[in-house]
Amino acid sequence: MGLNGMDLIIDGWFHERGELWPGQAMSLKVKKVLTHHRSDFQDILVFESEKHGNVLVLDGVIQVTERDEFAYQEMIAHLPLFAHPNPKRVLVIGGGDGGVLREVAKHPGVEEIVECEIDEGVIIASKQYLPSLAVGYDDPRVTVHIKDGVKFMEENQSSFDVIITDSSDPIGPAAGLFETPFYNAMYKSLRDGGIVCTQGECMWLHMDLIKPLVDSISVTYSSVEYAYTTIPTYPSGQIGFIIASKGRTSCKKPESKPTDEMQAKLKYYSTELHEAAFVLPAFAKRALDGDS
Repeated sequence: MGLNGMDLIIDGWFHERGELWPGQAMSLKVKKVLTHHRSDFQDILVFESEKHGNVLVLDGVIQVTERDEFAYQEMIAHLPLFAHPNPKRVLVIGGGDGGVLREVAKHPGVEEIVECEIDEGVIIASKQYLPSLAVGYDDPRVTVHIKDGVKFMEENQSSFDVIITDSSDPIGPAAGLFETPFYNAMYKSLRDGGIVCTQGECMWLHMDLIKPLVDSISVTYSSVEYAYTTIPTYPSGQIGFIIASKGRTSCKKPESKPTDEMQAKLKYYSTELHEAAFVLPAFAKRALDGDS
């Protein structure tokens, strides 16, 4: 069972402390608690912060703040979608806040957007308290399934051009999403030429998780790469993405780019940043290459 979010509010400040980042904490000043309850799967807390807008916390871990969420949502969606020449069917695993759906929906060529979220409680909380993200649910191309992602993919083989897994950290209900069998299930659910993009943890903290996973799935996928974004309210201000393909080479160079109209609405992603996101600091590159 994860942490009780209310226990982390002390003297008017929320303090994010987690077992995956021992010895450090992230603190945000709380203006008002909007909701706190336990779903069938996890502890859900939403509070209004002093400077970061509304904040979604699951099992004591910050998932979204309205101030900086775009840095994550745009990159996890647009990296695979612009790396694919013609994505038509897109599957989102997790992502109950709706932010990834919002970004996928910016691609007019996508014909079908399927979300598979195990915890309906996250969707309900987001629609009530994070409307700027939950707007993703309003797109008519979106279909939502409340069920386990692996089971859904087993029922939908060779079905999707892009699969995006927007998961919380590898504890609690998301633990299995960081293991090789889950990546094998995604591979089987991809069409030939398809791309997966998953939340890939922090290079400063979790190389011991990232490196073995990259190595294990490289046996199956045609290409496996690590890219990253900077986001102030995630541990160490950085989070990565594991981007892997089925029957294609590197995803480092985009196959297409945003229209001028779309780019004007984006706050983080750009064609230049797409390529730059794969350029890693020397220590991280050596670790992933097995040179350290």
